[in-house]
Amino acid sequence: MEHISPYRPIVLDIGTGDGRFVLTVAREHPAKFYIGIDANTKPLEKPAMRATRKPAKGGLPNAMFVQAAVENLPEELDGIANEINVQFPWGSLLVAVAGGDAQILRSIGRIAANGCLLKIIIGIDPERDRAELERLGITEFTPESVRSSLVPKYASAGFECVEVRAVGRDEWAEIKTSWAQKLKVGKGRTVFSMVFRAV
Repeated sequence: MEHISPYRPIVLDIGTGDGRFVLTVAREHPAKFYIGIDANTKPLEKPAMRATRKPAKGGLPNAMFVQAAVENLPEELDGIANEINVQFPWGSLLVAVAGGDAQILRSIGRIAANGCLLKIIIGIDPERDRAELERLGITEFTPESVRSSLVPKYASAGFECVEVRAVGRDEWAEIKTSWAQKLKVGKGRTVFSMVFRAV
């Protein structure tokens, strides 16, 4: 990671999956450096290869991908992130951010620079996702429940709440991930945006 410039804003995407978000925004914002992180190696292979091509062949010198679990992020990332994104998490990552897992929030806080924005987008369909939500132990997720139960947990980890809101369907086109495009066809799904600032 020695080629990361300390003089440009650094944006991390945790649970990056197929890397679509990183590849898209890195091309749109060459003055920033983007790092996609995922615990699963397989989906990272293709975007990593694309990013390392020569710029003339579509490569992106301002993007890279790292295989790592959120609870064990590389020490090289400590304190470097100016923005951290967690978009449409599922499984253990959803449990961590929707439940305010103290260990995970400390791990995320460790890589955040002062003033870093932590942007979390969660999409839930109470009916279609019922069985999985019950399995994960998530009984309720609304702006009200976030403010009452989650915000204090994030505050304990060093993140102050900036906003908690439902995302309008007309805004989904601005969310540049593969999951955003797949999920927007469903009518019962509600998407929530949570934004915190590292203090």
